[in-house]
Amino acid sequence: MTKSDTMRAAEELGLSAAEDRGDSPRRTAPRTVTRVDLAEAVYRCVGLSRNESGILVQSVLDELADALIGGESVKLSSFGRFFVRSKSERIGRNPKTGIEVPITERRVMVFKPSNVLKARINGLAVADEEDA
Repeated sequence: MTKSDTMRAAEELGLSAAEDRGDSPRRTAPRTVTRVDLAEAVYRCVGLSRNESGILVQSVLDELADALIGGESVKLSSFGRFFVRSKSERIGRNPKTGIEVPITERRVMVFKPSNVLKARINGLAVADEEDA
């Protein structure tokens, strides 16, 4: 997918080029991009049927989830990296009552945005590079 295709897909999702650069005023109510929105963007940009687009988006999300469940890191060039981190058991405190509560050991998913994505969010132009 070329950069112009990506921009077109962003516009299809309701994001203008000005919003992408951060030049426009902030929206009062942020919009959530859903799985259906992604499938619709694939449908319009790639030309698959709506059903095939939905299946494709679901397949990508399933692959991402399966890799993370398996303990692998997922790196999307110029976007960022998803990985799972283990947190040990610790004692927390209920802020309302002050009572100590044990917080169990768990695994959490972490997202680390690439420098390219951070620059785009902040309205800076950065040459596409493989970074995460």
